[in-house]
Amino acid sequence: MADFIMPSLGADMIAGLLVAWRVEPGDRVKHGDIIAEVETEKGLFEVEVFSAGVVDRLLVQPGPGKIPVGTVLATIRGEPAIVATPSEADERLKVSPAARKLAAEKHIDLSRLKGTGPQGAICLADIETEVGAKDKKPPAPAAVEADQPPDYRAGMRQAIAATMSLSNREIPHYYLATDIDMSRALGWLAEQNQERPIKERLLPVVLSLKAVAKALEKVPQLNGCWVDAELRQKEGLHIGVAIALRGGGLLTPAIHNVDQLSLDQLMAALSNLIVRTRSGKLRGSEMTDAGITVTSLGDLGVQTVYGVIYPPQVALVGLGRISERPWAEQGKLEVRPVLTATLAADHRASDGHQGGQFIDALAKALQKPEQL
Repeated sequence: MADFIMPSLGADMIAGLLVAWRVEPGDRVKHGDIIAEVETEKGLFEVEVFSAGVVDRLLVQPGPGKIPVGTVLATIRGEPAIVATPSEADERLKVSPAARKLAAEKHIDLSRLKGTGPQGAICLADIETEVGAKDKKPPAPAAVEADQPPDYRAGMRQAIAATMSLSNREIPHYYLATDIDMSRALGWLAEQNQERPIKERLLPVVLSLKAVAKALEKVPQLNGCWVDAELRQKEGLHIGVAIALRGGGLLTPAIHNVDQLSLDQLMAALSNLIVRTRSGKLRGSEMTDAGITVTSLGDLGVQTVYGVIYPPQVALVGLGRISERPWAEQGKLEVRPVLTATLAADHRASDGHQGGQFIDALAKALQKPEQL
């Protein structure tokens, strides 16, 4: 029997609100399925389960009271459940376990439905609507709609203040910076974008994200978290991206497995992440899996960014504006597009030598954009 607990969705989180369950007792779940919605000061998040099995009991019901992090919310049995076998066509659809079970019971053709869940997934509410079951059981609340987001600004500012105070108080920061010639990267990018429709063009930030992943492969000590007085390195290269919210506030969700994504896939993932962040449709794992965060303020004209590490991570990369500056190389002085990249790192987990290796690897990776 496995426990599903109230997750910690940030270093500042001590409790959260259980807004809704996406499953019922008897539903079969697998690793990564969304089974609950949790609200914190930073917004509403879809929470995944990391144990496979059958939902045994829901121990806590949705309500207004805050539940401490670590509280057992549900129990999950390890044995498989007996459910209707989906057709091959249905199997290719994104369908929540509860929705698939109800669809089988009510003989609903899933291929006819348009899902309203994340990335078009068919959720329980879609099936209930189809069979006219709203009067018997209201559908689970959907994630926050983009045009009517709740006002989290006051609570978010307090949460950010608490997190940054913790970071400055407990993390011994050291900072490194370097200027990077971006002429090769931008020239290659212009060639790639020349034949692309506007909506499919790549932005310079995707090159920087891939370069960060390349650098982490060489200096893995910067890809991890400081927990219980020791460095715990992340297995995957999940990079957090600082995203400003409309009306104020900031979230740093992760793009998973950046090293395994092509530039096109990374551009699509980044665009999707920005949209979902600003519309309140993030998953819990996107708030907890990052091993490092990248913050870019170049679009605001900032040349050099000295960031504050987001605990328990041990490093943060700051990217400024790409601007034309004097550049001397092989005795010649030219004007080239230059990017200032900074590293804020935790001295408990690494030292200046390792930080320097990372910055050097980042700069070198951007000189070979065709290999990113």
